[in-house]
Amino acid sequence: MIKIYPQPSDIYPAAADLFVASAKKAIASKGSFTVALTGGSSPVELYKLLATPAYLDQIDWTKVFVFWGDERWVPLADPLSNAKMAFETLLQQVPLPEDHIFPMYDIDRSPEEFAVVYEQQLRRVLGTEGQFDLILLGMGDDGHTASLFPHTAVLQEKTKWVDAYYLEPQQMHRITLTATLLNKAKQILVITFGEKKAPALYEVLEGVRNSEEYPSQLLNPTNGDILFMVDKDAASRLSEAVISQ
Repeated sequence: MIKIYPQPSDIYPAAADLFVASAKKAIASKGSFTVALTGGSSPVELYKLLATPAYLDQIDWTKVFVFWGDERWVPLADPLSNAKMAFETLLQQVPLPEDHIFPMYDIDRSPEEFAVVYEQQLRRVLGTEGQFDLILLGMGDDGHTASLFPHTAVLQEKTKWVDAYYLEPQQMHRITLTATLLNKAKQILVITFGEKKAPALYEVLEGVRNSEEYPSQLLNPTNGDILFMVDKDAASRLSEAVISQ
């Protein structure tokens, strides 16, 4: 499903409403809310909005468990860290227990070693089914999502929930949830905007199946829903058939 908004600033309140509704529903039904946050520029304003009283006060943050969809393998204080951005814009502003936060970094382990540890942490919180209540994702100009980049081996991973690898074009390690785990979620929300995203969004939603080239095509929840919240520029190449879904 796709929802199109006039401009990016219109997306954030809608995304915040969805976040709150998902949290309330999960806490009411099972006593906790599990969410995977995303990095990049797309969610910054969303996180700031969630930290305002209008949204903050609607959630029992003591029952929220926070993970990440992916991360650059850099210290938490590094400006490139997705966790650093989320802490500054949201997590330090809400009454969230420290032991309910699971950043994707450990200075004492290699990325590959920590991928195993992170999966163990996920299994302890999510259980054997591995179902997040909500996963927030973005999408790059190249159609990547999380750290599922085009033509990388992680795209073929079928059993691991978490994987780490060296991304040669960026000359850095990345750690990421795999498509196997992402697709277990109750709700996936993909936020993307801007004219530069239009070609990739078209290919992901309407193009020939080629997930090696456009990894976001891998997003297909088995027992959940996926929603793309985009602006009109990102949606400019979509057909009326997709827009009216």
